[in-house]
Amino acid sequence: MDKKSTRLRRARRTRARIAELKAVRLSVHRTNLHIYAQVFSSCGTRVLAAASTVEAEVRGKVPNGGTIKAAELVGKLIAERAKAQGIESVSFDRAGFHYHGRVKALADAAREGGLKF
Repeated sequence: MDKKSTRLRRARRTRARIAELKAVRLSVHRTNLHIYAQVFSSCGTRVLAAASTVEAEVRGKVPNGGTIKAAELVGKLIAERAKAQGIESVSFDRAGFHYHGRVKALADAAREGGLKF
């Protein structure tokens, strides 16, 4: 198996478990240049909040979207937007990425922002 297929296998297993719980899901996707975060409804069909390093608001604060500092900024932003929607508790979906580096930084920043998971 290659890296992508093993990552997607891990993601499938996690998403199946979250779907069983019917919980609101905070999903993270990262590339070399950017990091994206979305909050999905419990049925999984609607995006309730989103934040990424592609947005002009974030790009003005960090020069490179592929850093831990940028991930922390996106984590705070997604927590703020989710709380504005009335969402307090989410299930964390790391999309098969290892809980390390930028993914961990985003999760920690979202927790500091008030999200519970």
